[in-house]
Amino acid sequence: MSDKKIIIAIDGYSSSGKSTMARRLAAEIGYRYIDSGAMYRAVTLYALEHDMIDAEGNIDLEALRTALPSISIDFRPMPDGTQHTLLDGRDVETEIRQLRVSDNVSPIAAVKEVRAALTDMQRTLGRDKGIVMDGRDIGTTVFPQAELKIFVNASAEMRARRRFIEMSDKGEPVNYEEVLANVVRRDHIDETREESPLRRADDAIDLDNSNMTIDEQNAWLDKQYKRVINGE
Repeated sequence: MSDKKIIIAIDGYSSSGKSTMARRLAAEIGYRYIDSGAMYRAVTLYALEHDMIDAEGNIDLEALRTALPSISIDFRPMPDGTQHTLLDGRDVETEIRQLRVSDNVSPIAAVKEVRAALTDMQRTLGRDKGIVMDGRDIGTTVFPQAELKIFVNASAEMRARRRFIEMSDKGEPVNYEEVLANVVRRDHIDETREESPLRRADDAIDLDNSNMTIDEQNAWLDKQYKRVINGE
């Protein structure tokens, strides 16, 4: 393993598998993994729990902006190599993966003040390099200087199917059409928001994993990492 430390930014669409591949690579090369999406989900959960989002999805922006400086987000490594998200010291890993959070996270993530606050947190986490961070704007906004940038995509139907299977395996009551609608809606919001919209960085490497196995995807990512770390 090389002593050289770099920043690896993995961006892409929701449910494209970027978190799974980022987490696995980080464990393989001894880097810290940061799930930036979990941070936005944590803020969304906070807003839901404090009645800042009404039944129609409208956000109380004034209340959210006031609360932002006092919201604490951290990560706790688990014995199995995964990590859990902490919101104000509370483990909320299960809650932030529920559909009610998924349905509201993109509008929350589009709020300028939310993006600014979490971008600052993310840059602090990556200050010493040696991290793999996934999200929507890591390679374009958070770490435009990242030495390795990957942009992950797959069809909306494939991504919805993966998300549906994941949630079903956890015993969560959900149907495929709802999940697909959520994926399509989030894509639209992520691509069209004013603040740091989802887009491929000019120097990012494309990965369409629609028809790839997990092993094929991992082998491809390992190859990209070795190429950069060896200066090729």
